[in-house]
Amino acid sequence: MGWPVSHSLSPRLHGYWLNEYGVNGSYEPLAAPPENFARMMRMLSDDGFAGANVTVPYKEEALKYIDEIDGQARRTGAVNTIIVQADGRLLGRNTDGFGFLENLKSNAPSWSPAQGPAVVIGAGGAARAVCAALIDSGVPELRLINRTRLRAETTAEHIGGPIRIYSWEERATALDGAALLVNATTMGMTGKPPLELDLSRLPVKAVVNDIVYSPLATPLLESANRRGNLAVDGLGMLLHQARPGFAAWFGVEPQVTAGLRAHVLQGL
Repeated sequence: MGWPVSHSLSPRLHGYWLNEYGVNGSYEPLAAPPENFARMMRMLSDDGFAGANVTVPYKEEALKYIDEIDGQARRTGAVNTIIVQADGRLLGRNTDGFGFLENLKSNAPSWSPAQGPAVVIGAGGAARAVCAALIDSGVPELRLINRTRLRAETTAEHIGGPIRIYSWEERATALDGAALLVNATTMGMTGKPPLELDLSRLPVKAVVNDIVYSPLATPLLESANRRGNLAVDGLGMLLHQARPGFAAWFGVEPQVTAGLRAHVLQGL
């Protein structure tokens, strides 16, 4: 459910799993204009849906219509996965942090939270999920950078833990000694302004992750590759964040495979 929703790769992703595991079900894109969103949320249980994913611009607004919210959704202030329970009540989850960490584990297995500070750029819904996941995983310090400092401060207060705020002008300085750099903004995405960031102070052994997956190789990742950093694209986060929802709706624990990735890439 989103507005718009035609760009979403989720139907392609879940459709692959439904076919792969022989599940008698379907995953449908539901365009939800703002004036209809509340009614469509109520429709989920009335019309027999097993659940839904929620995408922009409704990840925060969906909280108003959820009967039960898990810890990560409450902490990040956003829902991306809804499960219709047996009694019709709606359970809201946020699986973005799970997807982010699983993507790192799969594509940067040498990285561990204890290696050093993590730098996160952005303070929106996705960034909050990334920050919570990194803090919970045990990073010794999280350096948070956002163009609007107040929003970064609000995020840090909400998430808690060893978070240090850097101003936008200090973003290059924040890379000193970092073990992980994450772009959790839309900068660098197709049709969006680029992320202007000098990587010269980032250690070459650091991992660079961009949660953007269109384009797959963002300017940030291309710069990281040129200087020898391990670059991790954002498609894996999309694939892994879908696993808990599919398992809850259809009773099958799906796997992220090379075949799935290739199939979803064809939709880009």
